[in-house]
Amino acid sequence: MSSTLILLTVAIYSAMLFAVVWFTSRKTNNESYFIGNRSSNWFLVAYGMIGASLSGVTFMSVPGAVFTSQFSYFQMVLGYILGYMIIAFVLMPVYYKLQLTSIYTYLEQRFGKVSYKTGSMFFIISRVIGASFRMYIVINVLQTFVFDALHVPFWVTVLVFILLILLYTYEGGVKTIVITDTLQTTFMLIALLSGIWIILSGMNISLGDFFSKLFSIANADGVPYSKIVVTDFKASNFALKHFLGGAAIAVAMTGLDQEMMQKNLSCRNIREAQKNMMTFTAVLVVVNFLFLILGAALCMHAGQHGLTIDPKHTDDLFPSVALNHWGAIPAIIFLVGLISAAYPSADGALTALTTAFCFDFLELDKNKKLTEANKKRARYIVHVTFALVLLLTIVIFKLVNNDAVISSIFKAATLTYGPLLGLYVFGFFTKYKIRDSLVWIPCILSPIICYLISNYSAEYLLGYKIGFELLIVNAGITFLGLLMLKKSNH
Repeated sequence: MSSTLILLTVAIYSAMLFAVVWFTSRKTNNESYFIGNRSSNWFLVAYGMIGASLSGVTFMSVPGAVFTSQFSYFQMVLGYILGYMIIAFVLMPVYYKLQLTSIYTYLEQRFGKVSYKTGSMFFIISRVIGASFRMYIVINVLQTFVFDALHVPFWVTVLVFILLILLYTYEGGVKTIVITDTLQTTFMLIALLSGIWIILSGMNISLGDFFSKLFSIANADGVPYSKIVVTDFKASNFALKHFLGGAAIAVAMTGLDQEMMQKNLSCRNIREAQKNMMTFTAVLVVVNFLFLILGAALCMHAGQHGLTIDPKHTDDLFPSVALNHWGAIPAIIFLVGLISAAYPSADGALTALTTAFCFDFLELDKNKKLTEANKKRARYIVHVTFALVLLLTIVIFKLVNNDAVISSIFKAATLTYGPLLGLYVFGFFTKYKIRDSLVWIPCILSPIICYLISNYSAEYLLGYKIGFELLIVNAGITFLGLLMLKKSNH
């Protein structure tokens, strides 16, 4: 696929997004930006959240991971169902009852200002690192296959990408993102389904024959690609660990995440928000399974055509096959899907980061002296500043140029949700008051302890490799720390 064709595809796609922005951002105000005037259609929110949840990481990593870990990822997806039910029927009723815009305002009402600022800061750190990483892996694909050949520096590629995101979220915010996420989810799903069809057609295999072979074809170690359940207790992807970890990740990274909840809070009422969450859950489970199906098809394609898959770089499998072995039109479909998976990771993050900082640190909603115009100007400044922070973080990832280090940074981002989960569990399930001024201590110590546990668990726990359950451990340590800070009843 030529560089010119790839650039043209990106340009046309971006132009379409800007047309949507122009239509949706007319006569907008701060309420439109932050919560979409609380008038978003629940089905559009649910559908659009699919793209925001999956991102470019899922688009490339999940299919490639089938080669090394088969369908075991689906154990975690099943855990998501439990987590999303907790969000819909435990967390969201409280958010709506308190009429929150920033969900971390709950922490101020329950514990105090330090807890409030601590929770919001952990979200900001998590979202900056997580969003930057998701954008990095997609931008890096474009850099490798297009811009390196044109001698365009990586930082320029990132700058252009960030500018596009900045311009189309600058005015409309959540009101715009609800619509653009819907379009981007549609294109991503088209790319996913088209990818499966293209691969099977290329191998002259019908869908029925594919599924009959799926349960028998295996990797070099004789393990079927369709294997879901892992029974080895010491393995990091042991079934129970994956399920419970998936539930905890869903609660923490969706229910306690301003980006995801901001879209839910833009619905008209709690009933529509709950319908949105349960619809989103059902669709997400199906879509994740389809990504695993795509991964199995890619492995079969590689085996039939004698392609070598590097176990350490399985993320390269899908883009390599799509851009080097498909024709122009299928490659364009893949590229549009990839971009569609990348944009929601950036636009929602930028809007959520702006919202969290404006409400939780600048407290624009409480400042009665500022005019609406002044508040809007402050919001613009914060929005641009976070765009520059994302730019700098992505460039740092590239300078490090070490997959192991990048994985560690991404793991650090997931660790930061542990204190948030611990804070909310303590707030929801106990009635204790705590010494608010000291809350930051257990919230900082817990991720540090968990990082050490994750690095040395196999060595000191008889070969036991800790997996996604680390988030639960992280929250538990935070919970115990908060318990030590409880105030006496006397």
